[in-house]
Amino acid sequence: MERIIDVAQYIFDEYKKIANKSIDEMKLHKLLYFAQRESLALLDDPIFSECFEGWKYGPVSRVVRLAYSPDGMVEETHDISDDAKYIIDNVIQEYGALASWKLSELSHNEISWKNARKGLRPDQNGDVELLLDDIREDAKKVRPYDHIWDMYYDEFEDALPSEVPD
Repeated sequence: MERIIDVAQYIFDEYKKIANKSIDEMKLHKLLYFAQRESLALLDDPIFSECFEGWKYGPVSRVVRLAYSPDGMVEETHDISDDAKYIIDNVIQEYGALASWKLSELSHNEISWKNARKGLRPDQNGDVELLLDDIREDAKKVRPYDHIWDMYYDEFEDALPSEVPD
């Protein structure tokens, strides 16, 4: 399992390569959330163990919030696994071009965020953790897409013969 700070740095670096500019903090938090959800949708395992809080603009990682700077994470980071890179690359392709506020709006439709916001006014920041089981529920509505093969994952089986000869 990866550390969220390492995943954040990878997203930071990859986004900068694609967009030729630094990722803003809000977008980084949302892409981290979508990476976690995507990992649960594909593998039924989280990509990192650290949690998110139900901030008023969507899920936020306190760990990343403390380490973020416009130049990257201020903490030492390490490389992440190829599997994690693959998931994150797909998330960046899917959501990276969207504006931060659009990603925030999308995150407001997530069960996990709504549950963490119960009892709070819309203008309150909130510090209730998003539960991993709730993010798992959010992952059930996702139809993962492979941007390398330009196919949804559930289409891969159709591309292969239904029976492999012995």
